Amino acid sequence: MAGTSSVIVAGLTAAAIGAVGFLAHQAQATVPAGLGGRPGAYGAPGAPFTKAPRDRRNPTALPRGSGTGERVVYSVDDDRVWLVSAGNRVQRTFRVRPGTVDPPPGMYWVTSRSHAVTGTDGIPVEHVVRFTSVDGVVIGFSAAVGDAGQMVPDPGVKTGGIRETRTDGNAMWRFATIGVRVVVIR
Repeated sequence: MAGTSSVIVAGLTAAAIGAVGFLAHQAQATVPAGLGGRPGAYGAPGAPFTKAPRDRRNPTALPRGSGTGERVVYSVDDDRVWLVSAGNRVQRTFRVRPGTVDPPPGMYWVTSRSHAVTGTDGIPVEHVVRFTSVDGVVIGFSAAVGDAGQMVPDPGVKTGGIRETRTDGNAMWRFATIGVRVVVIR
């Protein structure tokens, strides 16, 4: 009897592992193209990029070559974000404070959001909008809560949080829902 129970348990375990593997494959296969958080049409990690052209008379103007349509544009060189509507109009632009790990230039999509969490630097943050990861470090926009906004993260800790003011974080939260494009430029 004990031998029969072991065979049944082993069979059920094998079936469960197979089912989980099949479901994981199905889930991955049904993710829309580009929502995996990998760079797309604008390039691949490590690809050489020239700095997107800027309007010297208006440094906060949306850089040419940052795409078209609804998107978040993030310049890693300028530490600036633009929220751009479907009609290619800038709804808002603001400065940010990057983490210690930058995403490579490219096209990404918002893949997950959290209302409130603790950042990898130990600082409580809200309105987290994630779009990729680099070497295991999750990259996304967030706003520090309360006095934590004045804290400077430890430069020795790998962080991917791109910090905004709470007002800008609220605007990002309303704009950057799951699937919205994020274009990272130099």
